[in-house]
Amino acid sequence: MNSVSSRVLGAAAALACLVVGLVAAFAVDGRLDRQWVMRGITMLLAFGCAAVVAADQGRRTRRIIGLIGVLMFGLVFPVTATIWSKPPEIDFALKVADDANAAASKAARSTVTVEDVRTAAVARGGAVGTLKTEKSPEIRGAGSFPLILRAKPDQGRPRACLSYTGLDAKVRPC
Repeated sequence: MNSVSSRVLGAAAALACLVVGLVAAFAVDGRLDRQWVMRGITMLLAFGCAAVVAADQGRRTRRIIGLIGVLMFGLVFPVTATIWSKPPEIDFALKVADDANAAASKAARSTVTVEDVRTAAVARGGAVGTLKTEKSPEIRGAGSFPLILRAKPDQGRPRACLSYTGLDAKVRPC
């Protein structure tokens, strides 16, 4: 009876991990770079922990460790990654990407230009490129993709990098 209940618990944990992982994955904008690899690894770890719980017929400690792993990799990590995936600078970059795509579509172009992004960033109150300082007098990330976006013109960090392939945007922290 104990073996059957632990296997049912493991199967239920695996199903719960799949549901939470899929919901968390769909809650993230597809333009955010590197999210899918991390989410896939997290789901694999959660399934591994669920398999430990389902297959274990022995020690209680292993089941407890497996259940904690299922909770961490199947619930805590996907939920926190979803919450933290769009800080203000990333949210700003996604909005700029939408505006730049709209400008390129309006002009009947199949690619987004640096000028489209610059215009969209300035219209939203931000800037393109690194901040010019005494320590770093050269402005980087303002002439070609990937572009460095700042949510405020006087903000040095945090910032986001935006690159394009045609009309497909990719945003990541930089």
